[in-house]
Amino acid sequence: MAEGKKAVFRIVINGSMEAVYRELTKTGEPQGAVFNSMLTLGGAGTGLVRGRKMQMRTVSGKYAVVRGEVMEVDPPRRFVHTHQFTAHGDPFCTVVYDLKKVEGGVEVTLTVDNIPAGTKTENEMMKGGDFILKNLKAIVETGRPPFGTRLMYAMFGALEFVLPAKSKSENWPLD
Repeated sequence: MAEGKKAVFRIVINGSMEAVYRELTKTGEPQGAVFNSMLTLGGAGTGLVRGRKMQMRTVSGKYAVVRGEVMEVDPPRRFVHTHQFTAHGDPFCTVVYDLKKVEGGVEVTLTVDNIPAGTKTENEMMKGGDFILKNLKAIVETGRPPFGTRLMYAMFGALEFVLPAKSKSENWPLD
C-alpha cells in the first residue's frame, strides 16, 4: 500500500468558536455535521480525554461506523482523533479540527492525515470533508442541516439494517 495521503478542507462559519467546537465534540445526541452519528466514548468518566477510545455510532447505537482514539483536546481551538471505518478494516488515519477566529466568524480547517492510499477509506474521506464542513456551517448558522441532508439522514435511519454485520457495536467494545 502506498504512503498515506493528506487532505485539507476549510470553511468560514458565522458563529462563535464555542458553538462550532460544541457541534464537533458533543455526545449524547446526533452530530448533524458528521453524518448524524453519535460520538460515543469508552471507559469511565465523562468528556473527551487524550487516550480515550471513541466511536461514531448510528443514532440507534446498534452500529459502530467509525472507531478511534482521542489524541488531542484543546477547547475551543482543536480536536484530534484517530479514525478507522469498522466496515473496511483499512489502517487508521488522523482527523484534525482546527478552529481560528477570523473576520466574519470562525475558520474551521479539517485535516485528514495519513489516509491509506488506494482504499475505501481514502474514497470516503475525500468526499466527506466538504460535506461535514458545509453541514457544520448550516447547523451553526441556522440551527439545522440543509433539507437534502435531513432527508438523507432519515434514509440512513430507515436503512440501518443494511450495514455490514461486522460493524455491529457488539463487535467493537469500548472498554
